[in-house]
Amino acid sequence: MLTPQSLFGASESLIVLAASLLCWPNLRAANRLPGREEPGRREHRSTRWPRGRDKAEIASVPVAAVAGVLVAGVGGLCAGTALAVLARRYRRSRSDFRRRLSRCTELATGVRLLVAELRAGAHPAVAAEGAAADSAFRVAGIFGDMAAAARLGGDVASTLSGSHEVTAELREPVGRLARCWMLAERHGVALADLLDAVRRDLEHRAAFMRDVEAKMAGPRATALVLAGLPVLGIVLGEMAGAGPVAVLTGGPVGQGLLMAGTALLCTGVLWTVRLTESVVQS
Repeated sequence: MLTPQSLFGASESLIVLAASLLCWPNLRAANRLPGREEPGRREHRSTRWPRGRDKAEIASVPVAAVAGVLVAGVGGLCAGTALAVLARRYRRSRSDFRRRLSRCTELATGVRLLVAELRAGAHPAVAAEGAAADSAFRVAGIFGDMAAAARLGGDVASTLSGSHEVTAELREPVGRLARCWMLAERHGVALADLLDAVRRDLEHRAAFMRDVEAKMAGPRATALVLAGLPVLGIVLGEMAGAGPVAVLTGGPVGQGLLMAGTALLCTGVLWTVRLTESVVQS
């Protein structure tokens, strides 16, 4: 049986845990010298230590759990935790989409620069170096590896396939670049034409993602409004004097209704997110 003293002790522990996560130190001195890092390494390094935004995201779950316990007991604990996890899942979904779109656009720009250098008569190694110098830092390392392998007479296709600069969202298009280079070396096909075809495909893919994302704004807004209707109903009930908060926090039945309603709300939002994500990624 939970007592006020035990609930207060649990809330204190969760608050201390949330504060410790927010104060997590970043021990890498290189983060204080952004001008001295190599292109393409910044994103790889950021996955090792939580950034400020990530700390707040991690701490949001225990904070929401504490708030739920203080407001509605055990049911509030489950509801607050579920809603915080749902918000975290939605934010990560939107962040992943923006990252995929950004990487696709940046890689297409780098390939465009590489093709322009090749058609101007530059050696592939020199062209790749020029693309690495002018590309965004997130994809510059890919062209840098390409230039190093081409200058040393190595296998560029294998270098691209095993490059540490290739993130998950770039693995498929970089694999196509590797196959283009292999075809050009084995069969003498013009490398610029092959790479230009990859560039056009990347640009069309980015344009399609932007178009579908714009069309999905309406369904997402509708889902957000529907998700907020239960909260609005509780507020209107309190204003009318019906006391829905007292019902949800006053006994086992109310606690069960609170957890069931939160579960249905989270299920609906997650299903909507899954549907919209499948359309954008198709």
